[in-house]
Amino acid sequence: MKRLAGRKILITGGASGIGRATASLFLREGAHVAILDRAAGGQEGHFVPVDVSDAGSVQEAVRAAEAALGGLDGVVNAAGIFAAAGLADTSAELFSRTLAVNLTGTFLVIQAAAPLLLAAGKPATIVNIGSGVGITPTGPGSTAYVASKGGVIAMTKALAMELAPSVRVNVVCPGMVETPMTQGFLRNAAGAVEPDLLNRYALRRPAAPEEIAAAILFLTSAEASFVTGIVLPVDGGRTFH
Repeated sequence: MKRLAGRKILITGGASGIGRATASLFLREGAHVAILDRAAGGQEGHFVPVDVSDAGSVQEAVRAAEAALGGLDGVVNAAGIFAAAGLADTSAELFSRTLAVNLTGTFLVIQAAAPLLLAAGKPATIVNIGSGVGITPTGPGSTAYVASKGGVIAMTKALAMELAPSVRVNVVCPGMVETPMTQGFLRNAAGAVEPDLLNRYALRRPAAPEEIAAAILFLTSAEASFVTGIVLPVDGGRTFH
């Protein structure tokens, strides 16, 4: 039997990167999926346009997702943006925009979806996407991004208590992943992964988005039925290496 048979799940950022890989995997595992993003990515599932930083847009998109799926019993918050700037180069606007998408956007989606999840009549799930740097920053830089992902981790723990026992809330914290968002800094001009990045990882390579999607699947599935409030690093050994 497919692991998500009959589940009704919305995925933000589902048109690219980790969100796209997760949507594809969930569809193969029998879920009905609504993909919320700024633009369609051409994959299967019900596409719903959204700006996760805008409360009105989020409310409308969550209602549209529920209508398209005939209900809602799962959320994956994969929408995000990245800024590599350090403190001196992080403008107030950049800082605010990064938090608005990564942290406030996650909050707004959960706030809009929570009544539907609580009323689902079956165990419901939320999986947020944090980051390994939200647990342990690797060094200077990415100030706004680190702050936003640290906030997602803390918020996940708080909501795991608030929404229990009806909704399980967990967060996956990837390390470096090959996605469109990371192309600008992951590889050098010769196409090789930067050595100083590789040296931070025990497994000495970046992840494929599908590897992160597999962890999200586990936390969404009944196999994780006694798991909530967990911060799961999927990072090739970065946080201990």
